[in-house]
Amino acid sequence: MIIAFIFFVGTRVIKLIMKLVNKSLDKAGAEKGVITFIDSFLNIVMYAFLIMVLASGFGVDAASILAIFGSATLAIGLALQGSLSNLAGGVVILLMKPFKVGDYIKEDSHCNEGRVTEIQIFYTKLTTVDNKEVMIPNGSLANTSIVNFTYLPTRRIDFSIGISYEADLLKAKEIVKREALAIPGNLDREDPAVFVRSLDESQVTLGCRFYVENDAYWDSLWMLNEKVKLAFDNEGIEIPYNKLDVNIQNSAAL
Repeated sequence: MIIAFIFFVGTRVIKLIMKLVNKSLDKAGAEKGVITFIDSFLNIVMYAFLIMVLASGFGVDAASILAIFGSATLAIGLALQGSLSNLAGGVVILLMKPFKVGDYIKEDSHCNEGRVTEIQIFYTKLTTVDNKEVMIPNGSLANTSIVNFTYLPTRRIDFSIGISYEADLLKAKEIVKREALAIPGNLDREDPAVFVRSLDESQVTLGCRFYVENDAYWDSLWMLNEKVKLAFDNEGIEIPYNKLDVNIQNSAAL
């Protein structure tokens, strides 16, 4: 009966402590990833301590509990080397801060990408653009290249489009520049770079580069694609595409 009471009180105390810790961290302005990591870690430590207290209530000697706990920890550590690697990876992520909750990242090992929603003790959760949840081991994230798309406040649009060799090159460049300047999020208001990227087998490829606010990247790129296509159609600039011309000759006329 006493053991049940200790268990009941202990679980309530753990929940109260976790609530106070989370509230304190939140008030101190800690990042959400740090809060979730500490929450997971403290839960494991405090429940392990509660189990030791309950075991001592059954008459098990404290030294024996520590010995058993140490042996169990060693055995579990050997069996769960990957999990310990993930734990260490989580610590590295929180200390080095390659990303935080809310950032949009892409990892190199399996090319997973999405917005970070949680940094837990063993795993980091991402939400993809098509609303899937991806859980990535922290050990993998700590040992691979990570692209953080939202770390900096601005991002460069790198736009390309092909025109035929018969098209007016200078006119096409002016159209691209005009439409780039008309994009609301364009930060290079004076002179966005417009250039000939390459002379390819069947087209001249034009390039255009300018910076926008990070949140406006995709809307600005999609808008530029549409505006340049419509402007080229109106101005008679041909965008080449694969096609097959068939000429039929009348043998009787020959």
